[in-house]
Amino acid sequence: MTGERVLQIGMDPEVIDFSGWPGQDAATLRRRVGEAEAALRRAGFEVTVCLLHDDPDTVDAAVAASFAHGAFDVVEIGAGLRMSPEYTVVLERVVNLVSRIQPGVHVCFNDSPETTLEAVLRGIRR
Repeated sequence: MTGERVLQIGMDPEVIDFSGWPGQDAATLRRRVGEAEAALRRAGFEVTVCLLHDDPDTVDAAVAASFAHGAFDVVEIGAGLRMSPEYTVVLERVVNLVSRIQPGVHVCFNDSPETTLEAVLRGIRR
């Protein structure tokens, strides 16, 4: 697995409304996402993290910038982006842009930061 490239895409914790997530806040989520990134790196992956704002018009530039240094072996899209109805338009733009920039790249999904490594391993194994 050494050197395989992973792009993690998710919402920036600073823009999330945590009222529906008791016990969570931006600092806690940022720590959990950082731990997921560290686990990927320990497993030998090269990781790029792309945190998005809640304005759909900023998505294209943020995602495209992540691809500036080459292709990825797998793109992981975070649960917060996928499971929050208020981010549906953002999710659509992410999926469509990723498929345009790198057709055929495998996409995987976690259900929390703690399952990111598991999701990426599924994506790499295809």
